[in-house]
Amino acid sequence: MPTLHEVIALLHGWYPPATAEPWDAVGLVSGDPDQRVAKVMFAVDPTETVAHEAAQWGADLLVVHHPLFLKPVHGVARTTPKGRTLGVLLDAGCALLTAHTNADRAVSGVSEALASALGLRDLSPIEPGPHEATDKLTVYVPLTHADGVREALASAGAGHLGDYASASFSSAGQGRFLPLDGANPAIGQVGSLEVVDEERVEVTFARSLRGSVVSAMLAAHPYEEPAYDVIELAALGEVEAGSGRIGDVAHTTLGDFAQQVADSLPRTATGVRIAGDLQRPVRRVAVCGGAGDFLLDRVMATDADVYVTSDLRHHPAGEFLDKGGPALIDVAHWAAEWTWLPVVADRVRAAFEPAGDTVATKVSVTPTDPWTGHALGRPHHTEPQVDTYRSQP
Repeated sequence: MPTLHEVIALLHGWYPPATAEPWDAVGLVSGDPDQRVAKVMFAVDPTETVAHEAAQWGADLLVVHHPLFLKPVHGVARTTPKGRTLGVLLDAGCALLTAHTNADRAVSGVSEALASALGLRDLSPIEPGPHEATDKLTVYVPLTHADGVREALASAGAGHLGDYASASFSSAGQGRFLPLDGANPAIGQVGSLEVVDEERVEVTFARSLRGSVVSAMLAAHPYEEPAYDVIELAALGEVEAGSGRIGDVAHTTLGDFAQQVADSLPRTATGVRIAGDLQRPVRRVAVCGGAGDFLLDRVMATDADVYVTSDLRHHPAGEFLDKGGPALIDVAHWAAEWTWLPVVADRVRAAFEPAGDTVATKVSVTPTDPWTGHALGRPHHTEPQVDTYRSQP
């Protein structure tokens, strides 16, 4: 079984904490990095009910999208909902980790998962993000310790290239050194020139991980003074990470596509809201998981026929439509972000299989959408007519 540290390094490689918004609170909330992890559960919200579900399943780690402690607190007594949630996890020995805005914009992140769930093709970000700053570490290691150093580097998050982990390059050579008075050499003797068969090991990693990667290398290296260098790599422009996604769907109408959206997402009490002509042709679709009104101006500048997101407010939505923007589909915040959970669960399980480690993953079955019902009043003859499209029960 991998350690919690190794699982965290994997998730942070995919969803780097440095890419989270400055106001966000992501990363490990509780847990011992050295504990073993056999079961990982994924959920949108860290509620007390979700915590009980994780504990009853025997999860060693609960990964959530929304932070438990987004705002500062002065205590975690079990007299509060947050305290009870954390208490349940602590009693069960289950660690808690948050991936929020760092998961929203990432490749295989929340918005990309939503787009894929709705059948979009040829995806690109609505607002592309900059290329993440990357470093390369080169270190010279005795042959007898090279595997251990490579493993330590991988556990610290180095060597992530797209969907590949533990990527490195090694070449053979010889190291020469003369231990002086005061040295305590792991190999050789003071005053005697030593020649050692070594490997040159090279790995790349996100610059935000530099401290942990270098520390892991130094801890695993047998030498008192290992020879290594860290090089900052040149930025290569934009990548496919960024806010929201835009892509194509088979030609349809707004009404039919809205029904496809409703059928593709977990059912919620509020269903799907539509703003626009139900017969409007739809071919190009923009999406953003979670509250997406911050992208309205960017969406206006695209060729999207409809924008799918959550938590749209009355005035921004009305002004957007008045300016001739795409149609709008507003879905439940929880339902949109839930689409990411099966994606990341599959990635974690598959990542450890080549190394022979078995990690069971589970998507929470607890619905945490806060809305539990809705009521439609009886129509009155004085009311304006409102279009409905197979309104959800």
